[in-house]
Amino acid sequence: MNFSDYRDGCLGELLPSTSPGEGLTGSTDHFTSSERGRSQCLRLPARPRRPARPRRCAPASCDPCDPAARLPVPCQCRRCCRAMATCFLLRNFCAARPALRPPGRLLREPAGAQRRSYVGGPADLHADLLRGDSFVGGRWLPTPATFPVYDPASGAKLGTVADCGVPEARAAVRAAYDAFSSWKEISVKERSSLLRKWYDLMIQNKDELAKIITAESGKPLKEAQGEILYSAFFLEWFSEEARRVYGDIIYTSAKDKRGLVLKQPVGVASIITPWNFPSAMITRKVGAALAAGCTVVVKPAEDTPYSALALAQLANQAGIPPGVYNVIPCSRTKAKEVGEVLCTDPLVSKISFTGSTATGKILLHHAANSVKRVSMELGGLAPFIVFDSANVDQAVAGAMASKFRNAGQTCVCSNRFLVQRGIHDSFVTKFAEAMKKSLRVGNGFEEGTTQGPLINEKAVEKVEKHVNDAVAKGATVVTGGKRHQSGGNFFEPTLLSNVTRDMLCITEETFGPLAPVIKFDKEEEAVAIANAADVGLAGYFYSQDPAQIWRVAEQLEVGMVGVNEGLISSVECPFGGVKQSGLGREGSKYGIDEYLEVKYVCYGGL
Repeated sequence: MNFSDYRDGCLGELLPSTSPGEGLTGSTDHFTSSERGRSQCLRLPARPRRPARPRRCAPASCDPCDPAARLPVPCQCRRCCRAMATCFLLRNFCAARPALRPPGRLLREPAGAQRRSYVGGPADLHADLLRGDSFVGGRWLPTPATFPVYDPASGAKLGTVADCGVPEARAAVRAAYDAFSSWKEISVKERSSLLRKWYDLMIQNKDELAKIITAESGKPLKEAQGEILYSAFFLEWFSEEARRVYGDIIYTSAKDKRGLVLKQPVGVASIITPWNFPSAMITRKVGAALAAGCTVVVKPAEDTPYSALALAQLANQAGIPPGVYNVIPCSRTKAKEVGEVLCTDPLVSKISFTGSTATGKILLHHAANSVKRVSMELGGLAPFIVFDSANVDQAVAGAMASKFRNAGQTCVCSNRFLVQRGIHDSFVTKFAEAMKKSLRVGNGFEEGTTQGPLINEKAVEKVEKHVNDAVAKGATVVTGGKRHQSGGNFFEPTLLSNVTRDMLCITEETFGPLAPVIKFDKEEEAVAIANAADVGLAGYFYSQDPAQIWRVAEQLEVGMVGVNEGLISSVECPFGGVKQSGLGREGSKYGIDEYLEVKYVCYGGL
């Protein structure tokens, strides 16, 4: 069995068999020995000094697309240097192994370093941030094998990334464990300052980081830019929370005793993240862990490893000490063994996972053997309820925001729309009009795109399966309903009416741009349908009745409720679910508690 489903994108297939859309099989390429070096940044040479008489070169001698060309170029003409540099941004980034350097200083590319091909990505991806090697103990380390990363919009290969296995995973855990002894002793003020520097670097590089997200996940560039800000804000928030980890003094019944309560970091934390928010899911976890004094090993999703590695480069520049933040990307074929190491290694004290409920249960089984601390944000099936008292236009705007962000590929996307009979027809009509008017499917780098591709073919197949199942059982396609004319991983934003509770789109998380609408009559009926699921991450409802708002908000069995609001995530507020949607909370002042142990000290003889 392998660790994953199509939604996680973070551990290979765990279940022995899955239905279409539930499993994802990745492919790996084999490379020659000359290609097995690790991908690193391209550091362009300094501008050459202009000689008294700049010499010109024959065009053939410095053709930027000549495969034999290597930097630095022999020619000193600016035209050739610029052309060569532009081409290398697309085609190459180096694969050298730099020596360990002092914290906060850039890793320099050794002279004569070999470079690995970078094909098919946008020409302006930031070469210094586009790393492809594992980052362990403050060093960019090679692996014997690599795996490819693809652009979900075009299918083109973006590049190759280190394919870590069991030895690399254990080495990363050891590096984090060794670093923990010193990191936990660093003053909270210094930890706060380092996290703040990391935040500042993310803000300075926000546009470049957003382009990397769009290239590897497909989400529209504006959404990617929003994710980077959201990601950076977690580092800012926890840089401040690091200085607010307070204990207690308890006056006991005995006069000569006092009880002291201390909060201490748990130790090494394994961080396993999904592909749909490749930056934010890392900083939300890592920010809290580092603020608490823990060290981390991050295993990013195989679909989106570049974002995690770019964050490593910035953490390195910020001065985060070696071993505190480690990243070990791996292919789907190695995900099972790597995931098992991260969950069972005795040096690991904490596991934080975002992904499917099915995968989360298996990780819990591994964690139980050594009784590790666990926090998880698992599957959702969010209801979106619109009552007769609601402002229909406001509800439609909220539905658009909640459903179609990242093409429906978020854990808190509305999955089931429950609309009361009195306003049902009006809501469906206005919802369809808003979809046709506002949504534009296309490549995430294209101006005006609001809906990028789904992450891969399996994701498209699942949406298609849910639509076909609903139509076969009597649902009506109001708009959309099929693959987009662009082909590939694109699917039309789809609205279904006449939906019933026995359809797959109501009982399973679709994770795509599909909005099924159920008509209901009474408030109690809507609440019963919403609570029928065995998961409970987020829920939304629209009403102008104050009494109804209080009743429904308290009755919904979810961890987060949006009342007359379709976007609920905020760094200041706790994020997490109930039932089989997870354990613990992330973000907010509560998020740091997931990485702290409470120690009671009885002080006697007073």
